Amino acid sequence: MDTHVIQTENLTKSYGTRIAVNHLNLTVEAKQIHGFLGPNGAGKTTTIKMLVGLLRPDSGSLKILGMNAAGDKPRIRERIGYMPELPKFPKHLTGEELLDVYGRMYNIPKETRRKRIPELLKMVGLEGRGRDRIGKYSKGMQQRIGIAQALLNDPELVILDEPSIGLDPVGMVEVRDMVKEIVKGGQTVFFSSHLLAEVQQICDHVSIINNGNMLFTGTLDEVASKAGPSRRLVLEVQKASDSILHALKALSFATVNTNDNTYTLHLKTKDDVRAEISRAVSAAGGVILRMQEEGGGLEDAFMSLVGKEAE
Repeated sequence: MDTHVIQTENLTKSYGTRIAVNHLNLTVEAKQIHGFLGPNGAGKTTTIKMLVGLLRPDSGSLKILGMNAAGDKPRIRERIGYMPELPKFPKHLTGEELLDVYGRMYNIPKETRRKRIPELLKMVGLEGRGRDRIGKYSKGMQQRIGIAQALLNDPELVILDEPSIGLDPVGMVEVRDMVKEIVKGGQTVFFSSHLLAEVQQICDHVSIINNGNMLFTGTLDEVASKAGPSRRLVLEVQKASDSILHALKALSFATVNTNDNTYTLHLKTKDDVRAEISRAVSAAGGVILRMQEEGGGLEDAFMSLVGKEAE
């Protein structure tokens, strides 16, 4: 059985002289939460529109669920769910009416719609608000009804374009929980975002693009190691001294910056070196008040990859 839910080879799309997506090779396996990252204008939405059949590629191949998916393919569309960036729904409809319209488009039987719509409204946190008009929904509620319509046909693949855009921190957490819930049901989620902290908390795999080019694709651990160790340990001591600075500078696995009673160690290793640092500071007569690790995550990796491409 083909485990590739999405597979593109040299997928290319131009607008006039501007290449929006450039020979993109992307693979998404079943049951992954796969984050699609890039700065604004990187080509994320163009790629997604080709995946769902709203744009036809100029060249290259595109398979969804093992089937050739370039262009308008209703047989594939009925097996995927899609929420566009900042979805716009008719304001005069209620949430229930909107989902019922989409359900009829998918040829979902009336009895199934009657049962499924309340379940989805509850899942996306709109229980009790299904009879309110969409014109009265907040931005966060409109995002939620957008996710509900993307799940209506019980799809094998759910594609979300910037699902957290415009949401407050509480809304972001709720969307994050919803995405985790979808995958528990055995589905695959592919979503684009420029919010790195969001992606880091829910994704197994990421693909990073910029200027239409794939910069990296792999697991979160792999992207961090590809960008190189950029971990930092911030050390706050009770009282700074030359002997502490000398002891820290003698450590072979770090370079040291100092600011009053705070030392920042830029680590050249992936090992856990906190005990060694603690012993060095104690031996130099210092008392550690705080030791905190920074960096080394997706944000550092992303900035490194995008920065290298710009060079």
